[in-house]
Amino acid sequence: MRRWKQAGLVAVGKTNTPELGSSGSTEPVATGPTHNPWRRGHTPGGSSGGSAAAVAAGIVPVAQAGDAGGSIRGPASCCGLVGMKPTRGRNSLGPDAGEGWHGMVVEHVVSRSVRDSAALLDCTAGYSVGDPHVAPLPARPFRAEVGADPGRLRIGVALSEAGGVRFHPDCADAVERTATLLADLGHEVEEVSPSYDWAMLGEAIMVFFAASVGRAIEDHAAETGRTPSVETVERNNLWLWQQARETNAVEYLRAVRRLNTVTRQFAAFFVDRDIWLTPTMAAPPPALGHLHADVEDVPEFFRRLWTFNPLNTIYNASGQPAISLPLHWNADGLPIGLMFGAAFGAEDVLFRLSAQLEAARPWRDRHPPVSAWNL
Repeated sequence: MRRWKQAGLVAVGKTNTPELGSSGSTEPVATGPTHNPWRRGHTPGGSSGGSAAAVAAGIVPVAQAGDAGGSIRGPASCCGLVGMKPTRGRNSLGPDAGEGWHGMVVEHVVSRSVRDSAALLDCTAGYSVGDPHVAPLPARPFRAEVGADPGRLRIGVALSEAGGVRFHPDCADAVERTATLLADLGHEVEEVSPSYDWAMLGEAIMVFFAASVGRAIEDHAAETGRTPSVETVERNNLWLWQQARETNAVEYLRAVRRLNTVTRQFAAFFVDRDIWLTPTMAAPPPALGHLHADVEDVPEFFRRLWTFNPLNTIYNASGQPAISLPLHWNADGLPIGLMFGAAFGAEDVLFRLSAQLEAARPWRDRHPPVSAWNL
C-alpha cells in the first residue's frame, strides 16, 4: 500500500471476499454473494472476486488481489480480466508477514490491460528489509516489455486435460483456438504438458491450507475470547481448523518434502520450454451456490473447488509466475481465461507474449452487461 500511494494511486474502498479467502467463489455468509458482471447469478471467482467484479464493471481500473492458489487468476478468468501471479518474492509481504501458506501467497492486481499490470508491478516490485524470499531482478522495467518482441517461444499446450482433470468443452475449445493463434504468430507450439504428481501436490497443499486457516481462526478466537462455532465461522473453515488441529509437526514437514518433490518435477518442464498454455479454470464460471462454502458436506465442496481449479496451485507451490488473459468468451457470454505459465523470474517473457496476444486479439472494447459502459 505504501508503494502504491507513493506512485499516486488512491484506494477507494474494500470489496467483497469469501471468508478467510478460502473459496473459489465470492459468496460469504456475512456479506452475501458478489455477482459476475458478465452474467448475474454466476460467480466472479474467488478469493479476489470482489476486486475482479469492480474492475470488470468499470468501478476502478485496477484492484488489489492476492493469490495463494489461484485467487488472482481465477477471478480474472471469470470476469474477463488480466491477472498476473508474480514470481514468489517479487512483491514483499512485509512488514507484517514474511510469507503465507508456506510461500504460496503472492499479491498483485487484476486489471483490464497487460500494460496496467506491468506498470503496477514496477511500482511494487522489490526487496523489503527482512523478506525471506527475493525474486531475480528484472533486466529492465516490466512496462518496457509491453510491446517488445517476444521472439519465437517454445510453447507446450494442454488441449483436453491436465492433472487427470478433463476440461469443459468451452475451455478446451478456447485452448485450441489460442494454440492456433500462437502458431500463426510464429511460435513453436506442441501438445505437451509437465509430468508431476498432481495428487501429491493436492495432499501437500491441503496441509498448508488447513494450517493457515486454522492459525487465523485460533488467533481471532484468542483476540475475541469467542469459541469458533457454526454461528461464527463457515463450515469449510471449521473443517480446515479441525484438520489443522489433527496435523502434527512431523506431518507438516512431510508435506514440505512432498511439495519439493512435485515442484522440482514441474519446474523441469521449463528447462526445454518457455511457456505452458492451459485454461485458467477447467470450466466456465459456475452459478452462485455451486461453490458455496458453508455446507454440511465439506469434502464435496473441496472436490468441486479443485475440479473447477485444478491448475493454478502448482504455480503457487513452485513460485513461478503465471498470467490469465481474457482471450475467449463462450456462447453464453461468459469469459474463459487462458493461462500462460513461465519459468521462475520470467514475468518479462509473460508480459511480452501477453501484449502480443492482446494486440492480435484485443479485448479492450468488450464490456459486461452490468458495467459503467452500459449505464
